[in-house]
Amino acid sequence: MQFVVMIGSLSIHEAAHAWSANRLGDNTARLRGRLTINPVAHVDVFGTIVLPLIAIFSNMPLIGYAKPVPVDTRNLGPDWRQKFMLIAAAGPASNLVIAVVGAVVFHVLGGHESMTDRYSAVAVANRVVQLNVLLAIFNMLPVPMLDGGNVLAGLLKGQVAQLYDNLRPYGFLILYGLLLTGVFAAVVYPIYNVVLGWLL
Repeated sequence: MQFVVMIGSLSIHEAAHAWSANRLGDNTARLRGRLTINPVAHVDVFGTIVLPLIAIFSNMPLIGYAKPVPVDTRNLGPDWRQKFMLIAAAGPASNLVIAVVGAVVFHVLGGHESMTDRYSAVAVANRVVQLNVLLAIFNMLPVPMLDGGNVLAGLLKGQVAQLYDNLRPYGFLILYGLLLTGVFAAVVYPIYNVVLGWLL
């Protein structure tokens, strides 16, 4: 169940990037078939399949990613930095929307997860909320490879922006460093627990 919810959530996340880019003037993603929630268009073998499965079987935080949506900033006009920030933020925002919808379903169905049937509708809704809150917060971390990093890059100016952009090839190393040193858990889980408390 977790794996299916993860793939569906990542597909909507990437479709949100594509939709916002198309609305803001760049149709690159739409022309490449990425303006869809069909998982086939978004699956990255390692990020969407291998990494989540490793997380499930090793009790690590269930995180993953899909193929990045292509954005040609030349199509966004002179205020492309601001538009690119909105495109980047659209993915995590879609996860928050999914989480809110899941929370509504959870409460409408009674708001009490069955301890005996992990595949009940209430249990699925609960898991949808948990995974999407985690995905939203994870993706907004200011790490160069993540959406939060793209938002931060749009806010930075001059030499600081250049220095930050130089970190982009090391995004994976930074991310895994955060995971292995416990910084990820220390930063993400307090926020995660607060948001989850609001929704559930």
